[in-house]
Amino acid sequence: MTDPSPIADPASSDPVDAAATPATSALSGARSYTRVAIALHWIIALCLLGQIALGWGLNDVPDGPARYAAFQLHKSIGISILLLSVARLAWRLLHPAPPGEPMPRWQRLASGVVHWGLYAIMIGLPATGWIMVSTSKLAIPTRLFGLVPWPSIPGLSNLEPATRAIWNSFGSNGHAVLVYVTIALLVLHLGAVLKHQLIDRDRVFARMAPGALPGWKEPRFWGLAALALIAVLIGSSLARERGPHRAATQRPTAQLPAALGAVPTASPASTVTPSPGVTPLVPTPTPTPAESAARLVRWTVQDGQLGFSTNWADTPITGSFSRWTADIVFSPELLDRSSLTVRIDLASVSTGDSQRDAALPTSDWFDVATHPSAVFRSERIRSTGGDNYVASGTLDLRGIRKKFSLPFTVRIKDESAAAHGTFTIDRTLFGVGQGEWSTTDQIPAAVAVKFSLRARGTAAK
Repeated sequence: MTDPSPIADPASSDPVDAAATPATSALSGARSYTRVAIALHWIIALCLLGQIALGWGLNDVPDGPARYAAFQLHKSIGISILLLSVARLAWRLLHPAPPGEPMPRWQRLASGVVHWGLYAIMIGLPATGWIMVSTSKLAIPTRLFGLVPWPSIPGLSNLEPATRAIWNSFGSNGHAVLVYVTIALLVLHLGAVLKHQLIDRDRVFARMAPGALPGWKEPRFWGLAALALIAVLIGSSLARERGPHRAATQRPTAQLPAALGAVPTASPASTVTPSPGVTPLVPTPTPTPAESAARLVRWTVQDGQLGFSTNWADTPITGSFSRWTADIVFSPELLDRSSLTVRIDLASVSTGDSQRDAALPTSDWFDVATHPSAVFRSERIRSTGGDNYVASGTLDLRGIRKKFSLPFTVRIKDESAAAHGTFTIDRTLFGVGQGEWSTTDQIPAAVAVKFSLRARGTAAK
């Protein structure tokens, strides 16, 4: 926040300590604030303007790495404003403001309200944001500008879930309200500055810009106005530029094709690790369809994707597993001898958000340390008509085994085949989401899963 000092301060009549006497401008004759106060004033003002623009633009940043980076920057600037504001307030209490211009009593009272209101905002706005972070359901680490670890507020992160939720709501609602109060106070503050500089043509502005003269032609006035505008543009651009980047680079790797039979080449983030010894879906020497129908085929996965989608607080979330294997023995004419085993490395999960990706392997979710893999083993494969099949078997996830059916579609051409499928898993049946995450108010029980792959086949021995 800015120091409202360009508006006459009701405390300006306080006695001034000789050791802290503010400087007197030789050009304007106005007594200005100390250099430290002036530096803190303008640094905080520019940071605050950029922070408001950045925070406003965060609503348009899609979920993913870009959003994480934007929020980390937002938190870093917010904590910086908090620290600078505490330093500014301490300096202000130790170094009284210079005498102000004569003005009516109501203006002095309004100046005082805005003055101390701005101090309250400068501290309250980042403080409520800090409360939000400290009581978030996800233990989101904060590193100031990616370098300095910043802790949660002591005691808040260890509260019971219900109490923590109350504090989080307080921080969230308070933060939102204070944003609007901040904008209102800034409008009043800047309006008063314009009035004093351009209409009253007094020397109030010179208190924070030593040497400045009243009127339209003062270069310091327009220079600082330009810096304020640049701060707003930078803040808004930091959020705006991340949105298109996220949309162009992240979404294609997180979402799977919906078209039947469409199997794209796997990206590096979703490349399948083939199982040793697995081979093609169509016999290599296939003299006649009748002969090939009598042979069981072993398939080698060439490439593919395995992804999932759900919602968190009504925000869509998509992800994928980059390491998984599929042992496939399959022939449409020999379904009684066909089998499917899929093994997923749960530590390879990726959702495009490093905070979520760090949380998912923990004991609250996949518990990778104890159960590193999820395994599906078929017991029966049956046809449901055309190229559609269902593999019925057992899914082992987090050490919990349950009967499970996996529907899929296979299209075979020459010596290759494309397969894909879509189904849902009830995460709560397998304990994915412990404690406060076991409820479905934030994240639903049903998680949609999609896979697609391309394979080549050889006759099974």
